[in-house]
Amino acid sequence: MFFSAVAAVIDYKDLLAAAVQDYSLVSSSKFLGAGMATIALAGVGTGIGLVFGSLLVSVSRNPSLRADLFRLAILGFAVTEAIGLFALMMAFLILFM
Repeated sequence: MFFSAVAAVIDYKDLLAAAVQDYSLVSSSKFLGAGMATIALAGVGTGIGLVFGSLLVSVSRNPSLRADLFRLAILGFAVTEAIGLFALMMAFLILFM
């Protein structure tokens, strides 16, 4: 009877170690996935820089279209920023769900 109780404790410890190891794997996978989802934020920063850089070049070439070009640049900024917010939302969903 003593040996069966010891065997049960050893099996329980093995199961506990396996559960902790599985949790570690899931946790590290979540961090890796969230990190890969935030790579899109670098592209968003580049896109916003290109939008406003193009605005400066086009206004310097044709100053009379400044209002129309600025409106289009704000639209481009909003679309680019929305993609960044979606990427950030995906990263948080991966981490906390």
